[in-house]
Amino acid sequence: MRMLVLNTVAFTVCFAVWMLYGVLITFLVDQQYLHIDKAQMGWLIGIPVLTGSVMRLPLGMLTDRYGGKPVYIGVMLFAALGLLVTSRVSTYEGFLLGGLLFGMSGASFAVGIAYTSVFFPRERQGTALGVFGVGNAGAAVTTLFAPALLKRFTNGGAEIEGWRTLPLVYAVALLAMCAVFFLFAVNKKPPHAGSSSFLEMLRPLRDIRVWRFGLYYFIVFGAFVALSQWLVPYYLNVYGMSLAMAGYLASVFSLPSGVIRALGGWMSDKFGARTTMYWVLTTCIVCFVLLIVPRMEIRSPGQGIMADRAGTVREVTSDAIVVENERIPLKKEVPLDPQMLEEGVFVLPVVRSWQEPAVKVGQRVQKREILARGITHIYFQANVWVFTVLVFIAGIAMGIGKAAVYKHIPEYFPSDVGTVGGLVGVLGGLGGFLCPILFGYMLRGAGLWTSCWMFLAAITIVALVWMHIVVLHMTKGQTSPK
Repeated sequence: MRMLVLNTVAFTVCFAVWMLYGVLITFLVDQQYLHIDKAQMGWLIGIPVLTGSVMRLPLGMLTDRYGGKPVYIGVMLFAALGLLVTSRVSTYEGFLLGGLLFGMSGASFAVGIAYTSVFFPRERQGTALGVFGVGNAGAAVTTLFAPALLKRFTNGGAEIEGWRTLPLVYAVALLAMCAVFFLFAVNKKPPHAGSSSFLEMLRPLRDIRVWRFGLYYFIVFGAFVALSQWLVPYYLNVYGMSLAMAGYLASVFSLPSGVIRALGGWMSDKFGARTTMYWVLTTCIVCFVLLIVPRMEIRSPGQGIMADRAGTVREVTSDAIVVENERIPLKKEVPLDPQMLEEGVFVLPVVRSWQEPAVKVGQRVQKREILARGITHIYFQANVWVFTVLVFIAGIAMGIGKAAVYKHIPEYFPSDVGTVGGLVGVLGGLGGFLCPILFGYMLRGAGLWTSCWMFLAAITIVALVWMHIVVLHMTKGQTSPK
């Protein structure tokens, strides 16, 4: 139990460090310290995730061979050095370098998964790994507290160079965690440690199942990492929030998602990992599809009025049209309440329709000629609270899914948890790296902030269909689909 607590706390600190750029870069762009476009911002947010992703496989293999304690300490020391470099840079290229270095903190996940699993029997590994995964809540630690720290260190933006203190604070936290780990952690290697060459350790990667697990993790972890950072500028730009409020609302997504992972481990132990994944992917698809609809106004032709018979127009007002002696009433426009628009209280789309005259006094009209044009106006506000609830539900599902994915690994690959877990972590982490970049390019190309939800919905549908096809084949082969 002591090692589970140590591993979880260390992972929480590392994950908080890993998510640093989501708040820091957004702040520096908002304060016009960094002059970059949305695509470049996506690159900066994603670059630490790249290092943490690609290093998961080699570090998972090293953990299988040498045990978790020395590898974990090495990861935290290297990331602390990267933060020191970050505190000294000023250019776009410098921030890229700093992110590449401290991004090593994200590789701690592969180390912690392999290191934690050796302390628990197989029937308890799902729950144990779920508890360890609570460290994902480190993302919420950053989104909650980093904006307030930046505001304090920069005196509300008046002394912008004060931002450099924030990476140093994170570096001190990592070094303190290193000291605690060095004093209290117990190293333990898997029973097979050292019995296989590194080439032999890579053999499980030929199994297509590993890559399927990686796709699941790309969604439930990679997208989680990306959204933990992307939601901060999303709230800023779409809803006009302050950086602090954007951080608080983003934490509604990241904090429960991290904490709920322990429940995901228990559910995977009790109901089976694949059953759990069915619910996770289906829930995510529903939420992503609902989030696609942007804030919008649509003005479209509506139901007009045509003349019943030929005649001369005698009178035209905003209320009615008189043809000969027949008065034809018009539907008037009912304006939206400006105060309600400002307060953002609309939840469902507001549909209005009215009619405007298409004829003039004295004009001769024929039967079935248009007298008034119909206009339909649809206004959808993309209410921020409905948006936040949907994001919260998606975050809960993703948190459960993260544990369910890693429940598969010790079941199918009990002797290669570090290697297989490392590759699955690489693929998931690459999602965290690629998604912000893709989000940035899609935003720049389509001009829609909701384009990110279109991408996530599409890839989640692919994963669910693939999983269902596999289950059908397994069922026909009379193999348990657990």
